[in-house]
Amino acid sequence: MSAVLARKNAGRLAGRLRLLPRALTRRFLRLRRRERPAVPRRILIAHHLLLGDTLMLTALLAKLREQHPQASIVMTVRRAYAPLYASRPYGVEPVVFEPREAATLDPLFAPEGYDLAYVPGDNRHAWLAAAAGARWIVAHAGDRPGYKSWPVDELRQYPDTPTSWADSVTMLADGPAPRAYRPQNWPAPLCVPFDRPGGEYCVIHVGASSALKRWHRERWLAVAVEQARRGLPVVWSAGPGEENEVAAIDPERRFPSYAGKLDLAQLWQLIKGARLLLSPDTGIAHLGRLTGTPSVTLYGPASATLVGPGDFLRELPCRSVTVADFPCRDQNLLFKREIAWVRRCQRTLAECPAPRCLQAIGVDEVLQAALNCSRHAG
Repeated sequence: MSAVLARKNAGRLAGRLRLLPRALTRRFLRLRRRERPAVPRRILIAHHLLLGDTLMLTALLAKLREQHPQASIVMTVRRAYAPLYASRPYGVEPVVFEPREAATLDPLFAPEGYDLAYVPGDNRHAWLAAAAGARWIVAHAGDRPGYKSWPVDELRQYPDTPTSWADSVTMLADGPAPRAYRPQNWPAPLCVPFDRPGGEYCVIHVGASSALKRWHRERWLAVAVEQARRGLPVVWSAGPGEENEVAAIDPERRFPSYAGKLDLAQLWQLIKGARLLLSPDTGIAHLGRLTGTPSVTLYGPASATLVGPGDFLRELPCRSVTVADFPCRDQNLLFKREIAWVRRCQRTLAECPAPRCLQAIGVDEVLQAALNCSRHAG
């Protein structure tokens, strides 16, 4: 075992040793009856989701703020994402939580606790909510193994008809759906200055967390060349460590690249200033929607219905490009829950050496979606 892995495991164990006794004491050893608060003053959203899933929680933030305008709302976030939330969209206070860093529990263990907690995604964080002193915990039903849901007071079923995950999460809270998102709802985060493109430009983000979400390199270049021919200069984008992907797509360096050069707050500003964003289905696609930038997203293993804009983002200039009902998009698990209408693929590279679902998308389809998106935005 490497020294780095050993430190991470030790950190996770230290966190659990602090969290579990506190959760057991507060949740199971106190005999007083628990009741859902009528007017919660402090609300916690407890999770440790990836970037795209975290950004999809914005619909829940909007709904909670509308239903509880005076409440203090706290949401856990990964350290890397915290700068995006420094502007406190919907008045939500971000608190860094890293399971392998026991010290990040301290800000959550405030003496006053929380009246109400929501646990989106993985129910193991219901134990975090219990340890933080939440008096009533709400989560989706069906998570496995069952012990993850032991601290939960109220389990709600996922909808039985196709719904975006963002809209599904809002159903954890009572009341009507939130008003449609508008970019002014999320003040732009401050960032370290960087060399921005001059004039109008298009951002093409080619990075992805999985090789199964990466489109053909030559197709990305063909799209970039055509966008430039149409009069909209292109800049490349990708995450840290993905610089070689851009280099392989554009070996002649026809277009400038920001790959690996920007943090998330800077990337927000780059995308916010763009006339168009093109990307596969990644966290950056969700980021682009929240900036209000006209966006085209390519969907391969994931369903555009499940992780697309949904009703909350209905007024934004977004276009989804996918091959509907692709044969191997046939798995129905969502956060370890079997949901009959879910259609997605979570296979690994060992099971699926090439993303046929994504590669079935052609250059012309993407270019037409980009044209339609620009017209809608105009």
